[in-house]
Amino acid sequence: MPEWVDDIPPEGDPGVLSTQPRQSNASDYPLLVWLVQDQDNFLSELICLEGRGRISDVCGGCGTLDPRFRCEDCFGVVMYCQDCVVGKHRQHPLHHLEYWTGSYFERRSLRDLGLQIQLGHWAGDRCYRPRPAARDDFTIIHSNGVHSIKLDFCGCESAEAPFQQLLCIRWFPASSEKPRTAATFNVLEQFHLLSFESKVSAFEFYQSLSRISDNTGLNPPKDRYEQFLRIIRQWRHLKLLKRTGRGHDPLGISNTKQGDCALLCPACPHPGKNLPQDWRSVGPEKQFLYSLFVTLDANFRLKRRAVSKDSNDPSLSEGWAYFVEESAYKSYLSHHVNDVQEKSTCSSHNAVNMADTKASRGLDATGVGIVVCARHGMKLANGIGDPQKGERYVNMDYLFTSALSGTTVDRLNISYDIACQWHRSLYQRMMSLPQAVRLDLSAKHVSFFVPKFHLPAHIMPCQWKYSFNWTRGVGRTDGEAPERGWAHINPVGSSTKVMGPGHRHDTIDDFFGDWNWKKTITLGSTIHRKISEAILQRNEHQEDFEELEKSLFIKYPEQLSTWRRQIEDWEDDPSKPNPFEVKEISITQASIRLQLAKEEARAAQRSPEPPLHPDISPSILISAGIDLEDQQRRLRVDLTKLGLHATDAQKAKMQQRSNALARHIEVWTKTHALYVPGSATLRDLYYSKGGGKASAPEDIPLYLPSQVNRKFSCAHNLESIEFQLREGQANDALNELRQALQSRAYMLKFKDRFLRGQGANTRACNCLKNVNGKIDLSVAKYRAAHRVLCMLGPLLGKVGWKTALRPLADDDVCSMSGEDDQATEDADDESDCGLQEAIQIEWCKARARAHRWAEEVDLLLEEKRRTLQFLEWDATRWAERAEAITDRDKPLNEGLRAYAERQANIRRRLGVSFMHTWRDAQEFSDVTYSEVPVN
Repeated sequence: MPEWVDDIPPEGDPGVLSTQPRQSNASDYPLLVWLVQDQDNFLSELICLEGRGRISDVCGGCGTLDPRFRCEDCFGVVMYCQDCVVGKHRQHPLHHLEYWTGSYFERRSLRDLGLQIQLGHWAGDRCYRPRPAARDDFTIIHSNGVHSIKLDFCGCESAEAPFQQLLCIRWFPASSEKPRTAATFNVLEQFHLLSFESKVSAFEFYQSLSRISDNTGLNPPKDRYEQFLRIIRQWRHLKLLKRTGRGHDPLGISNTKQGDCALLCPACPHPGKNLPQDWRSVGPEKQFLYSLFVTLDANFRLKRRAVSKDSNDPSLSEGWAYFVEESAYKSYLSHHVNDVQEKSTCSSHNAVNMADTKASRGLDATGVGIVVCARHGMKLANGIGDPQKGERYVNMDYLFTSALSGTTVDRLNISYDIACQWHRSLYQRMMSLPQAVRLDLSAKHVSFFVPKFHLPAHIMPCQWKYSFNWTRGVGRTDGEAPERGWAHINPVGSSTKVMGPGHRHDTIDDFFGDWNWKKTITLGSTIHRKISEAILQRNEHQEDFEELEKSLFIKYPEQLSTWRRQIEDWEDDPSKPNPFEVKEISITQASIRLQLAKEEARAAQRSPEPPLHPDISPSILISAGIDLEDQQRRLRVDLTKLGLHATDAQKAKMQQRSNALARHIEVWTKTHALYVPGSATLRDLYYSKGGGKASAPEDIPLYLPSQVNRKFSCAHNLESIEFQLREGQANDALNELRQALQSRAYMLKFKDRFLRGQGANTRACNCLKNVNGKIDLSVAKYRAAHRVLCMLGPLLGKVGWKTALRPLADDDVCSMSGEDDQATEDADDESDCGLQEAIQIEWCKARARAHRWAEEVDLLLEEKRRTLQFLEWDATRWAERAEAITDRDKPLNEGLRAYAERQANIRRRLGVSFMHTWRDAQEFSDVTYSEVPVN
């Protein structure tokens, strides 16, 4: 137990209280307090309640002596006699009673005490024509267990049907004809919300209710699990219809159209609902505000086994919500079952190449394909369907066009992790789609993207062409919205995989509807959080971009104007050269190795002579030697850092590395002697000078061709191979150095701006020390490669390489930005195309970051406005439904009007709540943005 000491000074400066650390007190450790002080008392009270407790020994109703009954669900632990306890529970027939046997309490039901429930009359009144439930036995599923009761329906001439009598008291019957089982509205609401939040299955929930009724197994309640499943499915369906206003349609439920029961995203553009009247006439620079962002994806965890078929288990809401209408969808697929999907020309995407081969044995659906709004993650109406194999275009095309067939927006931004392949023949494939879902994209401005997380898996041309980061008018959209939703729905797959097709669709529809509703009611906090971040990021990146432009304008004024014109031309017409694309690809060590391997393969085919070594070619030998040299360099650096007071563990680690390096060098030198026989003589001379003692592995000379320096015969091709590999090594070292310098500049900037306190700064300094170590290694690696190039270049007659690979001075090792404001002045040669290209790309990226964040702020402010307008439109729609109610019986008329008015009120209150949350967003944006001019 911690000690709680109150040492606040009785007198003194109140400011001292803010500087001294707060002392711990009991309220900081409530569990420990309970454990030490109260657990015995709690346990005593629990055991005390196993008896009659500290109560009076007379009936709490009539005052008679020796009462024997108490209720587990009523307030308090008052004891009653049998007559009083039955009388008090005529309006609470589902409470659990306990009977005192004289030694302990045991469960008794109200049915055992003679309680008879009469429907169709006030509680306590009798019906002169009662109609008992079948077999005089009725089962009720309630939140406190499964109950067996005696129930009479009303048999009067004016009585309603038995199922209606049950519904009137908020009990949901399992059947319409002669019901024998019902579930209370209370338990249905409880399970409905619990399934959304915890993904509990109906079986698990029902089992918990059964154990509440009897947890010993001696007196189990009747098994009504199948009836409960049926009730839950009907409940989900009716809730869907009720919440989407289908009960208010004068033509009835049958007038429901495709997608009518899906919740729309309030923040997305919906012409006629939340867009201004002149949205089509705004200037080109603002048209991006009215773009619709959608993204496609597939999930193969929501599979379904072949356990039923549509004819036996049809959906209750076929195509009314998020799943497409099944018959039309499957009819279209049946006509394209033999379509062969073209292979990927990008990276080897399994989604493309394995679309027709994904394992589907024993499955009717291998998962789900989906279309969602990319900026808010809401599911689109009629945008979900089942793939029968993999992620085939024929499935995704139908879902895409079905989800967007009703939209009239002019600009579409479409994100898909295989968009580079999928969109290539999309326009031709769409001509084969049914007319009802066919989408005319030719009249729209359509852009295709790959989600940001998936983009690095694509080839470089795709990364330049389909990036959200470089495209105008998309803000900071990342396209990964479906991935965030899968974590929410995946746990449901364990229960839906064994459902029939209709049951599964209805269940997933319900979960997606709840997902959309939760997204809707949290739009206030979500947009507020995004706006707060976006405004700060916009200002910061705009400042960084302006600083970069000022520094570049001094050295490259003409080039800067050219770069600006080029990027604006590309933004207007993406078919023009992409300024983000790297034009000059530097030579790398890996590319040189590949080239040499190919040359050696061709030479081996031409030459009849066998190679000196069956597995190690000359290029492999020299490449391995360069790698060993790099390992020696790294080991020397790490041994220097070890210090005088290293631990045994640190010394052991260094020794293990040293031993491994020695073994590798020994193996390498044996093969090296085959290609360079004179190297053995040089090694003997080296060891003789050292008195025959073995040198440390990091100091052993490798005698590569450059180190031999033609002291004896060495094959000309080995020198040429080393020169080429050293050129690649130099380029690799420069790339590593640039990345390390950028990392150091970012870390220094982050440290200065955000880190406070000794602990945080110490950790930051350790990170910087590691980065500086990488910088030193890259510098040493480049200089070593450059020395070899200077040595071998004249011998081999190599020219031109010095233009790109110059001597690296200490003053050259600095970042272009963030560490040295004069860094851009260090480039002496303005004609260096490679350097200018790197500067141009960096300038384009800085400009793109500043513009994307500025667009993000504008998009969020527009989404804020659209959300409020949509909620007002929706509230007006519900209010109109309330006013349009006519020709109904009075109770139903009142219920319809009450529900419509309540829904309208909820929308208006959400709007007021959002306005309060966003009350300072526009002013904050205007004030902070006015301080930073926009380029």
